Amino acid sequence: MRESGVREKTHTVGLLALAVLTMVLGGTRVGFAESGAELSRDGAVALGKLRESNLVAKKLASTAKGALVFPNILKAGFLFGGQIGDGVLFKQGNTAGYYNSVGASYGLQAGIQAFGYALLFMDNESLAKFENSSGFEIGVGPSIVVVDEGVGKSLSTTTVRDGIYAFIFDQKGLMAGLGIQGSKITRISK
Repeated sequence: MRESGVREKTHTVGLLALAVLTMVLGGTRVGFAESGAELSRDGAVALGKLRESNLVAKKLASTAKGALVFPNILKAGFLFGGQIGDGVLFKQGNTAGYYNSVGASYGLQAGIQAFGYALLFMDNESLAKFENSSGFEIGVGPSIVVVDEGVGKSLSTTTVRDGIYAFIFDQKGLMAGLGIQGSKITRISK
């Protein structure tokens, strides 16, 4: 029995090491951008790729009042975990501010993963609540709809009128469980 437990732990550590190595060799950039210009560029590229790859995101982004894009979030954990990354808010195609997203979690989890996410603000009220908050926590306050394949099939610009829609994209690495619930978003200066 004891030997089996050691093999399982060794296997888990090996998988974590493989995931980190894959991300490093694959050139995945995570965490913090060096400058505001770099973050704006990375955010615009990520939003463009999301719009190209997801028809629902393309339709919603065309009418959104604002788009908050976190192009590079790093999530890692073993029982206890965390995620962090910087993002940029676009309004009418222009940079309107820089933000940091931080989250913590606990439970059955192991691994490391990089991903991006975008929040599309579909009405001025949701955008104003976000911009006027001293710290915006996903899952507290305005309702956010995470758009996946099932939800996406029933959304169109005529069925979406207000609220905030979230898209998770560009996932790389190995992690059991992925989410943005509980992430705290705070304005930063770049």
